[in-house]
Amino acid sequence: MQKLILPFKMVLACTLFAACVTINVYFPAAAAEKAADQIIDQVTGSGSTTGMALPENRPDPVHDTLLRNVAAAILDTLVPAAHAQGTPNLDIASPEIRAITASMAQRFTQLEKYFASGAVGLTNDGQVEVRDQGAIALPERAAVKRLVAEDNTDRNALYAAIAKANGHPEWQADIRKTFARRWVERGAKPGWYYQDAGGSWQQK
Repeated sequence: MQKLILPFKMVLACTLFAACVTINVYFPAAAAEKAADQIIDQVTGSGSTTGMALPENRPDPVHDTLLRNVAAAILDTLVPAAHAQGTPNLDIASPEIRAITASMAQRFTQLEKYFASGAVGLTNDGQVEVRDQGAIALPERAAVKRLVAEDNTDRNALYAAIAKANGHPEWQADIRKTFARRWVERGAKPGWYYQDAGGSWQQK
């Protein structure tokens, strides 16, 4: 009877533990920054769980092993997020993410000169914007506006795709913030324009 009660307690304890771990899954800021840097480089061409004690009686190795296997199976089933929390990288290899990145990389070759001239700048929400239309030759303005709109569509899709690929759609806003910062710190070259937190244009 004692051995029947113990597995039940083990299952209950593991379930409660799983619930606690699932609630406490935090946004992996360092991993997101690393993922952002990898994608930005592609676009721009730059390169312990405490063990549970058994009752005070003679140990049963077979029974103990069974309990451990059951506990491991329950945790693997109920708390996949716990494993993700300790993973050093975010998944940025999905077909959707790769397609968006390739699209942005191809467009960047057309937009780069407008970043350099100051006509286009990086916004504080991870997008791009026509900052100075006067710096664009009249025949090119419509094309630049189209490129900017297409790039923003890809950027929005990218942030959502990364969050979805990693099983946490609620991370999308944090991923956007991370990219917004890294586009400026890593992607922008000296002389390029970007928005500060208040929305004012600054030159790097």
